[in-house]
Order: sequence, then C-alpha cells, then structure tokens
Amino acid sequence: MHHHLSWLEAGVVGAMQGVAELFPVSSLGHSVLLPAVIGGSWARDLSVSSPESPYLAFIVGLHVATAIALLIYFWRDWVRIIGGFVTSIARREVRTPDQRLAWLLVLATIPVGLVGLLFEHWFRTTLAKPNPTAAFLVVNGFILLLAERLRHRDPDLDSTYIDERITGPESDRRVAAQPLEQAVMIGTTQILALAPGLSRSGVAMVSGMLRGLSREDAARFSFLLATPVILAAGALKLGDLSGPLGNGIRGQVVFGSVLSGIGAYLSVRFLTRYLANRSLRPFGAYCIAAGTACLVLFAVR
Repeated sequence: MHHHLSWLEAGVVGAMQGVAELFPVSSLGHSVLLPAVIGGSWARDLSVSSPESPYLAFIVGLHVATAIALLIYFWRDWVRIIGGFVTSIARREVRTPDQRLAWLLVLATIPVGLVGLLFEHWFRTTLAKPNPTAAFLVVNGFILLLAERLRHRDPDLDSTYIDERITGPESDRRVAAQPLEQAVMIGTTQILALAPGLSRSGVAMVSGMLRGLSREDAARFSFLLATPVILAAGALKLGDLSGPLGNGIRGQVVFGSVLSGIGAYLSVRFLTRYLANRSLRPFGAYCIAAGTACLVLFAVR
C-alpha cells in the first residue's frame, strides 16, 4: 500500500504536535483526530494505527524535535541534573538536590518506559482510532477540571509558592524534596497517556498537584519527566525513517520537525509563565468540547 505525506500535512501536523505535546491536551490524540476530521486523503495518509505507517515514523520524528526543544529550554537544569547524576554515581552518595532530582527522574521514568516498550504497539493499533481517541480526550478534560476542583476545596494545596514563577534551582529544590514513592507514582501515571487522547503532561501535572506540589512545580516536574520519555521513544523509532518507511517523505519529516521544535519551545515558554498563577480549567473545557464535537461528527458522518 503506498502512503504519502504532503508538505501541507507535514507542516500542519508538525506545528500542531509541537504545541499540543506540552499543553495538557494530548498531542497523539490531536494527531489521530485532525486527519479523521478533515477526512479524504488526510485520513488515508495520516493513520497511526496501520501497522506499517510512515505517519507513525513521522510523528516520532516530531517527538524527537519536541524533546530537543525541551532540552534547549531547560538546558541549565539538565546540565545541573546530569552533573548531579554523574557525581552521585562517582561518589556513591545522594546528598544534593541535583543528585536527588536526577535519581527521582530516572526511577520515575522506568515504569512508563517498560510499559511503552511492551505495549505501545497494542495501544496504538487498538486505541489510536478516531472514536476511542475522542472519548479519551473528553476523559482528559474531566481529569483536568477535577484536579482544579479538588485543589480549590483544599486551600493547603495552593498556599505554597502560589505567585512564584517557575524558576530553576528553587523549583528544583522543592521538586527534589518530594518523597521517592511520590515521584515514582507521578511518573507512573504517564502510562495512562499511552492511550491517545490522554495527555502525558496533563496526567503528570494533575498527579503532582494532587500530591501537594504547587501547580508550577507540578508542571516543571512533568516537563522534566517528559524529556527522557519522548527522547527515548523517538530514538527507538527513528531508525524506521532511514529505512523504506522514510522513502519519499524525509524532506517533509525535517520540515514538520522544525515547526514542531519551534512550537514546543514557544509553548514551554508560554506555559511556564501561564501556569505560575492560572488554572488548567480552559484546557479541560477545550478537551471536553473538542472530544464531544468529534464524537458527534463521527456519529453523523
């Protein structure tokens, strides 16, 4: 079966993925729903659930670009965290916040990494279809609204650091101080986001908020957690693009990836400021509205 990926498709999906990956609205969900809504050649060309889909390899290329954008934005933090990891191993100690944060990120990434390796194909071929994805997007919206509601009812959750911007070392110190089992549990919730429509950054953020992290610290931890996961998933699949799956679409992949990286960088800049003192409710409302509209459209079409 011959697949094609036009420059327009690559540009639109690339820009959308970069933005949607970090906003708590599920980039994979949008990558499944947009082609289904447009229909025609988009629905044919852009299917992630077909077994040998170059579209999936394309999406993976976009993920690598997103992860690189995150690394660039948080480069000072990653230099400190990786330094902490190296000194921790060399000195066999976990004493500084950077050493502790490095281990929290490593251990919190293992569960989603393992499940992703074993079940990613099943999740994609079974669930990455328009109807289940739209339903999961609605669920994602309710999760975001519920988190804000629970937070509102418990003033203690919001009393700490409410007006403080997400700033590097201070935020990292607070994030590093959380108990190990809490960090692993927050990381583990990312498994839910293997289902298209559920947002990785969204579930990790909500999980952190409900465990008592301030909204901005929860967002920061979710962005740091996302980087190794996205990068590893991308690196594993990137080989596909050098093989027959990449034939005829490598230029489009590069084009889409550049837009995706720019979109991700601008998104993380915006979100780190936005989430310092604003709520997740608009994203929740958007997910419920968009998911419901898609379900109605697919039912009547």
